[in-house]
Amino acid sequence: QVQLVESGGGLVQAGGSLRLPCAASGRTFSTYSMGWFRRAPGKEREFVGSIRWSDGRTYYTDSVKGRFTVSRDNAKDTVYLQMNSLKPEDTAVYYCAASSTITKTYDYWGQGTQVTVSE
Repeated sequence: QVQLVESGGGLVQAGGSLRLPCAASGRTFSTYSMGWFRRAPGKEREFVGSIRWSDGRTYYTDSVKGRFTVSRDNAKDTVYLQMNSLKPEDTAVYYCAASSTITKTYDYWGQGTQVTVSE
């Protein structure tokens, strides 16, 4: 089992920045990848970005490329989502998730943190 706790959400003006940490605990040595997802009001949950734990390779959805960065701190078992140039359409609940080396699917989820971007 892996436990995930996000923090760092809040209210920010358009053009501003936020950094969301996600602290992992438990069987973190079995982590294959950690990802960030978001769910906006009235919309489906969507993939935002991810980082492969073994080599740090990152992936992003097109709408956040060049604005968002996923990074990790192995010593702290923490992954970060740095969000710059925020837009009102980035308003959502942001979730981090972890996949195991066995299933390679996102089996573990945090509770989510609200990000609201005002005009």
